[in-house]
Amino acid sequence: MTTAATSIPFTTPSPRPTIEALVDRLIDSIFGGSPEAPEQSLARTVHEARRLRQAGDLDRALALLADTGTAKAEPGQARWAYAEWLDLARRRFRDGGALVYSPGLGAAAVLASRGDGSTLEVLAALGMRWRPGKTVSRRSLRGLRPLDGSPS
Repeated sequence: MTTAATSIPFTTPSPRPTIEALVDRLIDSIFGGSPEAPEQSLARTVHEARRLRQAGDLDRALALLADTGTAKAEPGQARWAYAEWLDLARRRFRDGGALVYSPGLGAAAVLASRGDGSTLEVLAALGMRWRPGKTVSRRSLRGLRPLDGSPS
């Protein structure tokens, strides 16, 4: 053995970043480096909701998106958050005959009939002040449609 071969210092390779860290870096590069930007926090929230969905925790994913402020988001971001939320809602409430109410861009609620059918209970919401358990009148809501996408 030569002296040159024994004088090479042994170094341990640096640990590889996790896939979550890589995705967070990608989100940062797409939506800018400012951690205070509302669209970046919305992107991070949607990404975290996707992680929870993949882990099978649909209720926590819906709750996370419920607290997301979509009112100040750009239209594309609000549509993205709505699409993710709707996918979660369909997975979670697909068998209950639930209805979707969407009063505007980035705002929606999943509702289920209660009692005689004239009132609806909020099961999940996005971009609204409504919380699960709130009861609303069916009469005051226009544009209700089935969550499963079937014709009304």
